Amino acid sequence: MTTAPAAPRQHLPTPSAPFETHRPWSNWGGNQTATPAFTVRPRNEQEVVDTVRFAIREGLPVRAVGAGHSFTPLVQTGGVQLDLSAVSGVTGTDTGRRRARALGGTPVHAFGDPLWEQGLALSNQGDIDKQSISGAIATGTHGSGIELGSFSSALRWVKLVDGRGDIVEIGEDQIRELRAAQVALGTLGIFLEVELEVAEAYHLQEQITYPTWEETLSTIAADIAGNRHYSFLWCQSEESAGLYELPTPAGLSMVNRSYTKRYNAVHLDEAGGAIDLTEGRRRDRSYRIYPGGFMIPFHELEYYVPAEQGIEAVEAVQDLIRTVHPDQKYPMEVRWVKQDEGYLSPFYHRDTTVISVSGAPGTDYWPYLRDVDRTLQPYDARAHWGKIHFLTRDRVAQLYPEFDTFVQIRREFDPNGVFLNDHTRALLA
Repeated sequence: MTTAPAAPRQHLPTPSAPFETHRPWSNWGGNQTATPAFTVRPRNEQEVVDTVRFAIREGLPVRAVGAGHSFTPLVQTGGVQLDLSAVSGVTGTDTGRRRARALGGTPVHAFGDPLWEQGLALSNQGDIDKQSISGAIATGTHGSGIELGSFSSALRWVKLVDGRGDIVEIGEDQIRELRAAQVALGTLGIFLEVELEVAEAYHLQEQITYPTWEETLSTIAADIAGNRHYSFLWCQSEESAGLYELPTPAGLSMVNRSYTKRYNAVHLDEAGGAIDLTEGRRRDRSYRIYPGGFMIPFHELEYYVPAEQGIEAVEAVQDLIRTVHPDQKYPMEVRWVKQDEGYLSPFYHRDTTVISVSGAPGTDYWPYLRDVDRTLQPYDARAHWGKIHFLTRDRVAQLYPEFDTFVQIRREFDPNGVFLNDHTRALLA
């Protein structure tokens, strides 16, 4: 008696790029986790395209992951998580036009030396420089300066893989699509390469001071208008500064004081011709001055109010902390950002005051953050897309005049929702 040959074993198709299956992932802050079916690490543009096409064939959603600095569920997926860390590097500069191109996975800190060698620099950046440039653009990440915009506002061209698996380029001659791409939460496609408008290389002079709140108020209008970068962290308790690793003078009580940062461009030949690394008054290349501290994980909410109402809103949050939530110790960070044109940008058509508060990981900070949300709603507060927020689709539609335009464009680029997850679908499907 003979036995029929066994049927061939069925193998699940796999991506062509290096991958792992069912590998748990968590973000930097530790408050978001996921276990995607595939974690894929493409090494070049073609492998990115191949991975997206693989996902489309297999009916799997795709989300890109950068440095994991978002506190919201932006990259969670049970499908394909696309790690672009190997698709990195500055690919070109144009000194005359003040432009720089880079691959989508390039971290912010990797722009510094290559741009400087060409006489260029990023126009602005924040306290943390570990984010991928695609992630920073996707979420509207920014620094501070009332005359300076976010990373998103500097986007002038992008090459991406859309929801059909096709490579698409968007430039300044496609202003409708570009304004959608400037802040898109990763829902138009996977950014392969971007072009940013940058600045001529510049040095910065740092000035750190510790004024009382009354002293802060007495100079705030001049400080906002008179410094390239001005921001502060208001401390409500003695523990506050240490939670963000802010160095303060020995013996000085920081209660109701502001750890204040002023950065201004300076020519070294006018400043003694030397770099100065003295804490609190550093002088160096711009990209060496911006980053600092913020290495201990925290969970942050960041809201945006019109600049003309900024101080009123800040004092409303101060009152909330003092009277309702005195157990919350993280400083409140306050910054300013110039208006821009991105349809989903928090800075769309309004100069903005940025208000950031944090909760301690492992504690029940939700009542506090919900109260901050309620306190700032009367100011038509928008939210940082990568930080904890309580926006719903209805609220987003009310806060963003071009919301419907963005949704229409998103559907044009990704008609089948390949790049959506539960979080982005609820907001933008």
